Amino acid sequence: MVLSKILISKFIKDYKDIENPKVRDKYGYLGGTIGILTNILLAGAKFIIGRLSNSISLIADAMNNLSDATSSVITIVGFKLSSKPADEEHPFGHGRIEYISGLLISFIVLYIGVEFVKSSYERIINPAKTEFQWIYLVVLLFSIAIKIWISKFNKTIAKSINSSALQASSIEAFVDVIISTCIIFSLILSRYTSLVIDGYIGLLVSAFILYSGYILIKDTLNPLLGEAPDPELVKNIASKVKKYEYIKGVHELVIHNYGPRKILASIHAEVPKDVSLKEIHRIVDKAEKEISEDLNIHLIIHLEPVE
Repeated sequence: MVLSKILISKFIKDYKDIENPKVRDKYGYLGGTIGILTNILLAGAKFIIGRLSNSISLIADAMNNLSDATSSVITIVGFKLSSKPADEEHPFGHGRIEYISGLLISFIVLYIGVEFVKSSYERIINPAKTEFQWIYLVVLLFSIAIKIWISKFNKTIAKSINSSALQASSIEAFVDVIISTCIIFSLILSRYTSLVIDGYIGLLVSAFILYSGYILIKDTLNPLLGEAPDPELVKNIASKVKKYEYIKGVHELVIHNYGPRKILASIHAEVPKDVSLKEIHRIVDKAEKEISEDLNIHLIIHLEPVE
């Protein structure tokens, strides 16, 4: 991943400061820009060769690359809008827009998959021989190499900045690797058999596209619907709060996800009622500050006096 490190250090100033929202956005912009450029290049090459070779599966893969390029545009716009500061109508910011952008990408992927199910079925009904040429194989092998790199690049960025959108892009790129492998299989078989299997391979490609869309929808919709918080995070918050002086127990922990790295948590802490309010507030303020910084959340602790 030497190239990835070079690109990150070249185009992102202070790239190690990933807690900085501006630096995080630049990671998203870089991932999106590289996705646009590489996918347009691949789509153009595959579409031309697909038309020349009369290969519906190769054209399907080209359209999938175009959808990936469109997805990268949406990713960039999503990062831009989600970075808008909090306002009166959105006091916790606009972080969930990143999830919405991922959802839009998912529906685009599904649309492409449905369209090429239709095209592949039409090819099965009205078969046409696929012409094999070595240039087609070279282009597909090149595509696989590029997509493997993009998948790893997006995965690296997604892990660094905790981005579900870029993680989805990484998975999508890996699915493209499988798709291109299936197309190579189709082309090689066409050289040794008279059977017309291009439409069936096209259906297989479409199935991968549809499955990719389903996974993306599931991953991006869950946080929007209010999925259960990470059990490890719940455990960490409760255990850390109970370590502070005078805090006897905790309950009613509520966690809200307002976007990547924008988590609000509130918890009730049981404290002795005979300790001065000033002292308890001093300890609670300290706990809120330290735990928030440690877990990268915004923690609010409510006091509950007990015997």
